Amino acid sequence: MAHDDYSLRRLPDSARCSWVSVAVQRFGQVSSFHQFLLGAVLGFGMTFWDAVLAITLGAVMLEVVTVLMGVAGMREGLSTSVLARWAGFGARGSALVGLLVTLSLAGWFGVQNDVFAHGLHALMGGPPVWAWAVFGGVAVTGIVVAGFHTMAWTAYLTVPAFLLLAGYAITQELSRHALADLVAMPPPGPALTVAQGTTLVAGAFIMGAVMTPDMTRFNRRVGDVVKQTLISVTLGEYLIGLTGVLLAHAARSSDVVAAITSTSGVLGTLILVTAIMKINDWNLYSASLGLVNTVHVLAGRRLSRSTATVALGVLGTVLSALGILDHFTTFLTWIGVITPPVAGIVIAEYFVVRTWRRELAESRATGELPADPPDWVPASLLCWAVGAAVGAFVPVGIPTINSVVVSFALYALLGRTVGVMRPPPGSRVDTHR
Repeated sequence: MAHDDYSLRRLPDSARCSWVSVAVQRFGQVSSFHQFLLGAVLGFGMTFWDAVLAITLGAVMLEVVTVLMGVAGMREGLSTSVLARWAGFGARGSALVGLLVTLSLAGWFGVQNDVFAHGLHALMGGPPVWAWAVFGGVAVTGIVVAGFHTMAWTAYLTVPAFLLLAGYAITQELSRHALADLVAMPPPGPALTVAQGTTLVAGAFIMGAVMTPDMTRFNRRVGDVVKQTLISVTLGEYLIGLTGVLLAHAARSSDVVAAITSTSGVLGTLILVTAIMKINDWNLYSASLGLVNTVHVLAGRRLSRSTATVALGVLGTVLSALGILDHFTTFLTWIGVITPPVAGIVIAEYFVVRTWRRELAESRATGELPADPPDWVPASLLCWAVGAAVGAFVPVGIPTINSVVVSFALYALLGRTVGVMRPPPGSRVDTHR
């Protein structure tokens, strides 16, 4: 099916890409508009070196999760939600994972499209905000419908432009300040602790870590996954994040958009706004993959990825044009609380418990999918609930990391002692069609 990108099948070797093609897109995710904002928030409330420490702690922890999730996706050639069927959740459990991904990322697609619309309206005036929202939503939806390779070309254009903007903006701003003064400057705003800063860094990227298999299934080797993660996450977090920190110190404000507008003018602001598109295309892409899996499992129907993309794109665009998505940010934040355990369970099942690894390996040799999994794996539901509760209510440590670690450890313990459910014969989900 045209542009389906193997949404319910293993990605064949012939469809895999060079690691650079995937790495540029991963870097486009991390080196985006929200990373500038995150760095500015850190810089407004932290010293430069405390911000470096917070970014280091958050980035290192997330890189471990991202690499492990990415390796699983690369080996099996499966998206996150389809992989989850044989990585701890079962068929209907994977539908919950797909629904979670769909709601979260489709919601953030709409929210960021709203930011895009307000940015262009403030920059260029002309049509009302809702018209710019429609323009942005249609543009991103068209790119995502075309599939992974078109998204790669979008990254080839937007990522270098964004990096040039970052370099120009910081150079212009630093020309008016001594670098040593900015580094030594106390935070201009209310203080953030290192733990709070690390929580912001980890929480901002956890959904990116969970959706990693959607991207790394296009990789060819484990080394490719490791290289692109180390380069993109490290450079994205440090280069863009610390640029935001320094700009916040220089401007003595967390409003780095105003600082960039004042230093780089219309062209720079336009590049900054269009950088939102680079992360928003992956929001919509992964949301569509999650929806395809959910419909397949629950309704037994094959929904094309293109149709899912258009439906979610239209919904997100309409909601952003109506300006009501601000009311969903609390809901999306709570979805962020229940997301981290997914990574912990997938990693524990795939690398430690390995209940379905033999079936995955045998079917991988033929390019097919394994025998149908059970509908539910009770152990994963328990670990999911416990991990989310720890992340939400335990006040010690970093909530996102706590959630991943607890769900991983509990599932691994249960799997290695009492075991988890084995696949029963016959299932309602036909994964071979």
